[in-house]
Amino acid sequence: MVDFDKISDPNAEYTMRDLSAETMGVSKDRGGVRDAEITDVQTTMVDGNYPWILVRVYTDAGVVGTGESYWGGGDTAIIERMKPFLVGENPLDIDRLYEHMIQKMSGEGSISGKVISAISGIEIALHDVAGKLVDLPAYQLLGGKYRDEVRVYCDLHTEDEANPQACAEEADRVVSELGYDAIKFDLDVPSGHEKDRANRHLRGPEIEHKAEIVEATTEAVGDRADVAFDCHWSYATGSAKRLAKRLEEYDVWWLEDVVPPENHDAQREVTQSTATPLATGENVYRTHGNRDLIENEAIDIIAPDIPRVGGMREGRKIAMMADMYYIPVAMHNVSSPIGTMASAQLGAAIPNSLAVEYHSYELGWWEDLVEEDDLIEEGYMEIPEEPGLGLTLDLDVVEENMVEGETLFDAAP
Repeated sequence: MVDFDKISDPNAEYTMRDLSAETMGVSKDRGGVRDAEITDVQTTMVDGNYPWILVRVYTDAGVVGTGESYWGGGDTAIIERMKPFLVGENPLDIDRLYEHMIQKMSGEGSISGKVISAISGIEIALHDVAGKLVDLPAYQLLGGKYRDEVRVYCDLHTEDEANPQACAEEADRVVSELGYDAIKFDLDVPSGHEKDRANRHLRGPEIEHKAEIVEATTEAVGDRADVAFDCHWSYATGSAKRLAKRLEEYDVWWLEDVVPPENHDAQREVTQSTATPLATGENVYRTHGNRDLIENEAIDIIAPDIPRVGGMREGRKIAMMADMYYIPVAMHNVSSPIGTMASAQLGAAIPNSLAVEYHSYELGWWEDLVEEDDLIEEGYMEIPEEPGLGLTLDLDVVEENMVEGETLFDAAP
């Protein structure tokens, strides 16, 4: 591993992009544990149904916070790169440290992508540290509580995901047996009518096949559950409009990511062409990235991913902007219990929280990653009153399920 303490920092040599405590003159003693300093930042990647990147922030007060970055490669090296910017800082200064990382990494891409997801993981860990230092749950640090529990929607799959009847049966099973009253299916599944996988065009028979899935699943659960459908940015604007129009007769909770994420004008055109509710956001970064979607009313529901979008406070900023336009927030989430709880804590603290996604119902040991039990019950996640995120990692389970070649971070003191 590169020693990032030894590499040059060109930004600091010719710009003012430094918000460190030393540069800003933040030196006043605060008293007791509030004088804590960050001593280290470490990561471990767990091989769940996604490769979850867990982040730990250590302090000289003996308090350790855990966060999570969005899955995949690259984040661990970026977090190691940013560690020198954080060591010696007070972990309670979450806003300043977030902006400090953004500014220090501006030349390396802190507009979007892996830099932001890496910062998100640290930011979530800072909320866990800060809550433990001042003995408050994370939601309290975000402004307080609107609700004691947050609704969870379950992302469903079947072995025959293109079969409407198989989807309907799984929808009924999960609602009846597992107690969820909100679910989601993938709709960008093979229909057997495709002619070209690259041109984003939907033929009439493909649209009808998707309508059959929607009809079967919504009828299977009736008014017992809301049902959303995900398209993973698959379709051209015209095809997306035709699909959304075709689905208007069904009780669709929302249709997600129908067009590629780069062009918000295309998203707005589809949204404003149909009565079918449209959602997007998981592939959009920071408040700035979401601004056009919200201000131009290009979506009916905003769906940020908290370990990816910039973290919990950035998620709150997005939610408050969306609330000005009466847009609800349904948080995308494919995380371990750590990232999921971060989203739930935020969901408790914003007025327009609709639901938080749960993507691991088929992974038997998801909850075993932490010592706490019954995180999701009857489709709802109760918000703990313990400090920080309110979760304790089970390091034995973490170690058993690490990605091959990974090393375990240090235990909390």
